[in-house]
Amino acid sequence: MQLKWIDSLEIALELLEKYPEVNPETIRFTDLNEWILALDCFDDDPSHCNERVLEAIQANWIAEK
Repeated sequence: MQLKWIDSLEIALELLEKYPEVNPETIRFTDLNEWILALDCFDDDPSHCNERVLEAIQANWIAEK
């Protein structure tokens, strides 16, 4: 399954699995964006990302942690 920006919960779960030691409340959006783009299962246009999308992913990551 290829993830898109709208898949905020699934992206958060992938990040939680890949970076279990990271506190998602302290991550910078620039780092978060890079980490998402580096996920093997992520396949979407990088220009479709914005702060609102990253906030949704971060909120899901916090909730799942």
